[in-house]
Amino acid sequence: MAKVAVYNMSGQQVGEIELNDAVFGVEVNEPVLHSAVVQYLANNRQGTQSAKTRAEVRGGGRKPWRQKGTGRARQGSIRSPQWVGGGVVFAPKPRDYSFKLNKKVKRLALKSALSSRVQLNKIVVLDELKFDEIKTKNMKNVLDQLKLNKALIVLDQKDTNVMLSARNIPNVKTALVNTINVYDILKYDTFVVTKDAVAAIEEVYA
Repeated sequence: MAKVAVYNMSGQQVGEIELNDAVFGVEVNEPVLHSAVVQYLANNRQGTQSAKTRAEVRGGGRKPWRQKGTGRARQGSIRSPQWVGGGVVFAPKPRDYSFKLNKKVKRLALKSALSSRVQLNKIVVLDELKFDEIKTKNMKNVLDQLKLNKALIVLDQKDTNVMLSARNIPNVKTALVNTINVYDILKYDTFVVTKDAVAAIEEVYA
């Protein structure tokens, strides 16, 4: 089992924690990670883009000039795609971009993402993260003490003071154990997690 240092909110090391290899020590599977990221981005697409085809554009019912004898190329409608104001060839239409991944694939992708953070030493474990009030400055001080810039902070249970204190800091996001995803884990430079959240992750995914 990998051992990781545990820090307090002042940035001082206060102990160590052993991470379960079944969750944080699996072999990183890059194709599965890629599939999970593509699925996340596809499922977030609105799919509302739309343009008109030549059948939907107003006008163009009459042939602009006779077929032969003018010296110009034959045309059947002024709303053909080559005309200004004409329809769009293969116009995009509203559709659902989402697709599904098997449960086992999703679990493997999440484990691979977590393991990659451990292998790259981009995981920071805190003994606790609690504030008495909602204050962005408090969260900024904790991040400065830990020398973190772009971080995903994972909590085991909802803490309004922590979440709202981090909300206005650029490149910092908070999440609960049951809402973490592969895209966010890979997007942020550092995976910050409390000891209780580590236990909850291992309980769910081990």
